[in-house]
Amino acid sequence: MHDYQAPAGLLNDKVILVVGAGAGIGRQAALEYGASGATVILLGRTTSKLEAVYDELVANGAPEPAIIPLDLQGATKSHYQDMAETLKQQFGRLDGVLFNASHLSVLGPFEMIGEDEWDKVMQINLKSQFLLTQALLPLLKSTPHSSIIYTSSGVGKQGRAYWGTYAISKFATEGMMQVLADELSNTQVRVNCINPGATRTEMRGRAYPAEDASTLRTPAEIMPLYLYLMGADSQQVNGQSLDAQPDKVRPASS
Repeated sequence: MHDYQAPAGLLNDKVILVVGAGAGIGRQAALEYGASGATVILLGRTTSKLEAVYDELVANGAPEPAIIPLDLQGATKSHYQDMAETLKQQFGRLDGVLFNASHLSVLGPFEMIGEDEWDKVMQINLKSQFLLTQALLPLLKSTPHSSIIYTSSGVGKQGRAYWGTYAISKFATEGMMQVLADELSNTQVRVNCINPGATRTEMRGRAYPAEDASTLRTPAEIMPLYLYLMGADSQQVNGQSLDAQPDKVRPASS
């Protein structure tokens, strides 16, 4: 699956929502999904970034995408319910969702984590995913073979000092995926996590400012797994937490 070669038209006539589509991995996934034939719905906080991805998709000949500007920090349950209803009315279906938006937070000692920062990270990284998934499930259940992909992290599988709230939010994301995958195991909705690993993104640069970014894989280089999990070839894959770069996974402490 890590060397997956997506067949032409893998996502023809599919409608895919990408949360956090304005930059980095989310942007690249949106472009790849569009190139594979999907109508991509671009959700993110910064309209100008979403418009740039929109223009690139159109220039590449992808189906015309849609834009949903939304700040996950301030969004409420009613925002997500209204969004789901709009998607139902405008598209009539939803074949997949990639949850890629995350807030890194300040890295530091556990005892120094501020309550406000804790709340912000949990709101963006966890609660928004919970509420949006709830709102979208009726649409996803009504579509044959739909896929939900959450974004995990190496620090959401093996705790690491000073990663605090971000790591805890990713452990919770893994747990949410497992619960939901088990509940939906007898449906046509599959739910999985991807740990992208060390990738050349703005968030990675903030976490490791002294790192030589040229040594990291680009978002485009880790896309095979994102295409595999969104397409028909992964219909039997459910409840899995997969590493996009298994050759670079840090071993767990003994």
